[in-house]
Amino acid sequence: MLPAKGYAAQQVGEALAPFTFERREVRREVGPKDMLIQIQYCGVCHSDIHQARDEWGGSLFPMVPGHEIVGTVKRIGAEVEKFQVGDSVGVGCFVDSCGTCGSCVKGLEQYCEIGMTFTYNGKDKEGQPTYGGYSNHIVVDEHYVLSIPGGLSLEGVAPLLCAGITTYSPLRQWGVGKGHTLAVVGLGGLGHMAVKIGRALGAEVTVLSRSDRKREDAERLGASDFASTSQAGTFTRLARTFDFVIDTVSAPHDVNAHLDLLKTDGTYILVGASPESIPVDAFSLIFRRRRLVGSLIGGIRETQEMLDFCGEHGLTSDVEVIPISQINEAYERVIQGDVRFRFVIDMASLSN
Repeated sequence: MLPAKGYAAQQVGEALAPFTFERREVRREVGPKDMLIQIQYCGVCHSDIHQARDEWGGSLFPMVPGHEIVGTVKRIGAEVEKFQVGDSVGVGCFVDSCGTCGSCVKGLEQYCEIGMTFTYNGKDKEGQPTYGGYSNHIVVDEHYVLSIPGGLSLEGVAPLLCAGITTYSPLRQWGVGKGHTLAVVGLGGLGHMAVKIGRALGAEVTVLSRSDRKREDAERLGASDFASTSQAGTFTRLARTFDFVIDTVSAPHDVNAHLDLLKTDGTYILVGASPESIPVDAFSLIFRRRRLVGSLIGGIRETQEMLDFCGEHGLTSDVEVIPISQINEAYERVIQGDVRFRFVIDMASLSN
């Protein structure tokens, strides 16, 4: 086994702290497709907080969070074909799937009918817990490793492995593009990538936020308009305005009010995951033949497509880089909305 170190929540309610553990080795006779990746940067996703605090239920402890991983290939198995030692690579939200079900065959491993193996807070096929990217290295089968386009900052790429693909996949799935009006609800880690990607796809983007202080950020990111949903009259003024709404908010909020912003045949894309159930009024859908859809990250093929798209358009996340020692403070700041727009951990700080 390979010694590893990182930061972990030992049990629910505890702050993250230094943690030592073991990963499987990369050997020629076992795991010939395995790759050892030295982690350089790892993004801090709001779902890390939800799971470290068991807000969704089913959390496994001790937990090493992190599924927005960028690093350098240090060692490869005998049958690795796509990568070489020294390559810059990424690892996203999952590290295994059955590979044979209908979803996996279609490249939709995130919907694996047997169940994908999450990068952390999961169990591998041997029943061992998976540990994520708040650590010095990780071992992953090459099928679940992604190539990083040249010319992009690695720290800015890290959140693309979750925030980027979470917004790119449904925008592509539902055909958002030139001539469409797109509203982005919430301007956080997911929302700011939805603005960038939506604009790159050719849509006219409006940001909807409760806070007027995000207006300047919305304009800087490429939105053509901004509306404060806490201001009286906003929902009336914008009723039946948009072809698409992508909702990135991960807290309870009034979905029905936002549904009424859609035109007839409009599509409401839900990617934010609230820990509490959100009621939906059937009449908000029925009377305008609207669609309410959900989407979960993306498969490996589509995630690589997203990275290549971002490379072509020069898109990365806006990040604040922190040392691992500040992770607990960063969690509190995420909850308060005090980050523009994603924290990324410099994993070199783990050695300090």
